[in-house]
Amino acid sequence: MTLSPSTLKPRWSLSPLTIAIIGLLTIIYAPLLWHWVDGWLNKSISIQHEYFSHGLIGLPFAAYLAWSLRPKWQALSDHLNPAGLGLLAMASALYLSQLSDWMNISLPLMLAGICLTLKGWPGLKLMGVPLALVVLATPSQLPYLIEPYILPLQTFIASVAGFLLMQGGIDVTVDQIYLRVNDQMVEVAPHCAGLKMLFTSLYVALMLIYWNDVWRSRLRTVIFLITTVGVSVSGNIIRNTLLSYFHGTGNKAAFVWLHDSWGGDLYSAFMLLFLIFILRLIQRYVPQSLSLEIKSETAV
Repeated sequence: MTLSPSTLKPRWSLSPLTIAIIGLLTIIYAPLLWHWVDGWLNKSISIQHEYFSHGLIGLPFAAYLAWSLRPKWQALSDHLNPAGLGLLAMASALYLSQLSDWMNISLPLMLAGICLTLKGWPGLKLMGVPLALVVLATPSQLPYLIEPYILPLQTFIASVAGFLLMQGGIDVTVDQIYLRVNDQMVEVAPHCAGLKMLFTSLYVALMLIYWNDVWRSRLRTVIFLITTVGVSVSGNIIRNTLLSYFHGTGNKAAFVWLHDSWGGDLYSAFMLLFLIFILRLIQRYVPQSLSLEIKSETAV
């Protein structure tokens, strides 16, 4: 059998410019990314930056999506957008500042600048989802800015946790965000109010929405996001109830396991797996849109 030249031709190839850009980005940002990963895994990064540990799964997923879009990327015509040069200059300045937060922000700006510089707005639009995942996984001071406004959530979690403990015959006194369990004080601090888990749950929900094409249905998307918030808050209430019980009964080993050790990670993993189960139920029982249901009923 004779193979034609078209058969031997590879389906895609990387241009020297693309290889050079990937290599340069790797040299520049590999140390920064390693700092993030090491900090997330060993919990040696700042508390605010630890909120973005969902990047451990989000960043590889974003890279996979960008890689899978390479045929469409190569099909786009080369077009220089001046805004891309501005973003590249800004990203370079932020990186050279040597300030942690500014260096972090320089990564998504650099990627967006490259898209605009090489392919213009069509390239930025094509890579919109991977870029969004990178932005939402980039450590920043956003949690620090939000924390002052979540006092009602802290109070709600403390009240419900106290109520649940009372049902179990535990001596509990609730004072705003504080629980006194058997004369042991427990505080539902901002970091313990589930903000980190809420960030992670919503991030994973967005990944699942895109991966399963749920975004094509506004109804399913809204229901899934609302359910995700409910699962995150409910799961954190249960977690804080257990932590308060362990601390109040003097079970320090269980408290440390769930609060500081791998028990908390295992608990979070089960919650995220539960989101997949919920999404499957929504895909099975929730229609694409209410309008379709109304039209079908009218036709009958």
